[in-house]
Amino acid sequence: MSWLNRVRHSLPFAKRRDVPDNLWVKCPRCNEMLFSKEFAENLYVCPRCDYHARIGALARMNQLMDEGYELLPEPQVKEDPLKFRDTKRYSERLKQARANSAHRDAFVSAFGAIEGQRAVVGVQDFAFMGGSMGMAVGNAFCEAAARALKERCPFVAVTAAGGARMQEGILSLMQMPRSTVMIGRLKDARLPYVVVLADPTTGGVTASYAMLGDVQLAEPGALIGFAGQRVIQETIREQLPEGFQRAEYLYEHGMLDMVVHRKELRATLARVLSYLSPAQAA
Repeated sequence: MSWLNRVRHSLPFAKRRDVPDNLWVKCPRCNEMLFSKEFAENLYVCPRCDYHARIGALARMNQLMDEGYELLPEPQVKEDPLKFRDTKRYSERLKQARANSAHRDAFVSAFGAIEGQRAVVGVQDFAFMGGSMGMAVGNAFCEAAARALKERCPFVAVTAAGGARMQEGILSLMQMPRSTVMIGRLKDARLPYVVVLADPTTGGVTASYAMLGDVQLAEPGALIGFAGQRVIQETIREQLPEGFQRAEYLYEHGMLDMVVHRKELRATLARVLSYLSPAQAA
């Protein structure tokens, strides 16, 4: 320790102040140090490079929905049906994920309104085991769609997932046709189904309910695809174009209807829902 540090630490008025560890956050894209409170007030979008950070389910609902929304019950499913184990038991992974989350699994839904437009909103949380789709996610999606059918209102799904949950094997893949059937029921009832694709949306989620919306929106820079870019390049033995599988690229090639900034997402959804309201479709 230098003499300056020894003197400083010995002075009674020079005690080290306790500084919270989460006071600052670094932008993953531009490495700018951001004040956490200002970052949150900016909807977790970097003010310098416009990077849209991943956010949790409740933060997303608070951004999109009017006050007073009702969280729907989280479904109870048989856990660890295959007694799966890799480097850890699946039951241990679930326990760890729940310790860091306010919810039991990766899909959370609510009934309320978006700027006065009644809707059921389901949000996938990537922080919960990569937003992976297992039986709990499938049940939550189907029950949210059933609530939309009961209320005769639109269903909005915000997706963010690494795909199907490998620890549940074929049972996770069965959620793809189950969710597709529920979307079909919404269409038969002439109720709008709108999808917002957040970063990242990949795998079996992309191959099912993420790409079946009446209107497909995405946040800027969101990674959207089925297989990863490296896997595709190794399969077709060709270099893929710059920005491949990003929201802007998919929009330019007709896979999306709009790429919407997070600050404009709530108003855009309200406008879309007003255009597609059941009263006009009846």
